Amino acid sequence: MFDYQTPPTDLSEPVQVQEVVVTAARLPPAASEAAFAVIRLGQDQIKGAVRTDTALREVPNVSLFRRADSLAANPTTQGLSLRAIAPTGAGRALVTLDGVPLNDPFGNWVIWAQAIPESLGNIDVIRGAGAGPYGAGALTGVVALRERDADGGVLDLSIAERGGLRAAGTAGISHGRMALTVSGLHEVSDGYVPVRGSAAGVADRPMDLKAEALSGRLDYAVADDVQMSVRAATWEEDRGSGLGENRANASGHSVSATLARQPSEGVTGWRLQAWSTHSNLFNSSASVTADRNTTTPANEQYRTPAEGWGVNAAVRRHDGLAGGILEWEVGADARFNEGETQELFRFMNGAFTRDRKAGGEASVAGLYADGSWTGGPWLIAGGLRLDQWTNENGFRREADLENGGLLLDEGEDKRSDEVISARLGVRRALSETVSLRGSAYTGFRPASLNELHRPFRVGNDLTEANAALVPEKLSGVEAGADYDSGRLALGGVLFWNRIADVIVNVTLAEGPGTFPRAGFVPAGGVLRQRQNAGTIEAVGVELNGRYAVTDALHLRGALAWTDSEVDGGSAAQQLTGLRPAQAPEWAATLGVDWQPVTDWQMGISARYESDRFDDDLNSRTLKAAWTVDARTEWQFDRHAALWLALDNVFDEDVATSVTATGVEGYTAPRTLRAGVRLTY
Repeated sequence: MFDYQTPPTDLSEPVQVQEVVVTAARLPPAASEAAFAVIRLGQDQIKGAVRTDTALREVPNVSLFRRADSLAANPTTQGLSLRAIAPTGAGRALVTLDGVPLNDPFGNWVIWAQAIPESLGNIDVIRGAGAGPYGAGALTGVVALRERDADGGVLDLSIAERGGLRAAGTAGISHGRMALTVSGLHEVSDGYVPVRGSAAGVADRPMDLKAEALSGRLDYAVADDVQMSVRAATWEEDRGSGLGENRANASGHSVSATLARQPSEGVTGWRLQAWSTHSNLFNSSASVTADRNTTTPANEQYRTPAEGWGVNAAVRRHDGLAGGILEWEVGADARFNEGETQELFRFMNGAFTRDRKAGGEASVAGLYADGSWTGGPWLIAGGLRLDQWTNENGFRREADLENGGLLLDEGEDKRSDEVISARLGVRRALSETVSLRGSAYTGFRPASLNELHRPFRVGNDLTEANAALVPEKLSGVEAGADYDSGRLALGGVLFWNRIADVIVNVTLAEGPGTFPRAGFVPAGGVLRQRQNAGTIEAVGVELNGRYAVTDALHLRGALAWTDSEVDGGSAAQQLTGLRPAQAPEWAATLGVDWQPVTDWQMGISARYESDRFDDDLNSRTLKAAWTVDARTEWQFDRHAALWLALDNVFDEDVATSVTATGVEGYTAPRTLRAGVRLTY
């Protein structure tokens, strides 16, 4: 807010000028969110995380598709899911940065290098289908990232075992009505070998990494309560896959513009936003011999150009009504994605013999109304959306590289439909410390262009695309209770969720063999296809808490139990009664934070996860695992701190994948990191 005063006529008197505070253009969190399962992570929880997805592990059942974090995960497996209902490489959660989706326009995964932890002010994790203002993609929830305002800066410089070097930071400056915030990341590592021990062969290599990102945001105060923000960002990750010469490179850039007016009593707030994202992916894969000493190229995805763009608008107002406050928001949004994969495959006699191009266009546009009424101890909130999704101009062409002959030429008829989704929540404060709440919701996620059009290969396993996929739809109910006395805080949620037309990689056959469209699958491999394979039902409990034993000693913990089961129906009867792939039944975290003296902090975090299955048939089991991480920090100067961290203290083998022949891949071994953190 700004208040400019007229200077006095007597110039000998000092002029009183109030400070101008410039912030990013955004609407504040809606009051309705308090009726749903929302957990906020502040800078204290984010600080110390190498990647934003690792910071999110403090929240029950928030994870990438596989157990590996984004430091080691292939870009195509960096999809985020909330709750262990049915994780997927495409992700079943919507990730936004100040309202702009970060999900890739082609694959829906999230390249986490673009969300630098040092650049974030806080993170809101909203579990449950995100109807209301969120819309398509928020099937199991929303992760809303908020970038820091231009209120100082931080620079973190560190080294780690196995050639790890990292420099990441953000800096902001303000002048008059303008503010500039710049954030950057440079990170390299020699990596580790995922397959270890006697199972490893000559072909098993370290997963080296180089990641870089840069972003800038210009904020301008158009008026006292109207802000404009323009943001641009670029990022690139290049990594080894851990097998032979296979590599992956994900890159992209984005630009967004936002104009917003803050709502206040009697003043209508609003937001206008437009954004555009361009991304590209190189990804190669190979088959490996039984002794893991020799690889044969299987596929080279040499280019995957994709573009996503969108607009959204919202109007928000709150006024007194019936002894309480009515806050309402109406809005519209639209997202458009287009892209294609360009790749070489069918390696024979020392060379690729086939070329494939496949892709299409997808869009979704919606209208919504969301609101809440707060009166005394009651909060009643609800939202309703109407969306139309469209898939069009899809194609898949495969050609013989030797003679240029067209071997496959498929097109996709335009398909579209409407989806209505809604949410309703009630919260009741029983006292200053205790509250109860309940909610019901529905949501949907359209298939990504990657799922619709691109087949892929991992080792000897091949998965076919399916251009006929329809959106997944989730419905659910939940009840929760919260207690917060300041020193002790406890929260619990009981939920039931059901996903209809769930997209699953369904096993069709085992190799060796040659199959229509898919081609040859070697021995030890399987052929799968993405299908709308019936439904998944899940019942779960989520508990979290923190306790300040003393002002210097704090305990924190979380526990999640999810009983999730597939009903394959007539489409995939073989899956009925099984557990979804990559969905653990139990997950728990426990942490201790201790500050023995003013300038010294220590923290220990433990994470446990029960067995999960690596495949749809529940034939490949990833054993239960637990890890312990430790960190200590010494604030030796007002603006500088030294820190030391030890990840996976007990050097546990945590399996992330297993092949049909029983060869397991693992997360990182014990890793020592050290660094300095500078602030101003």
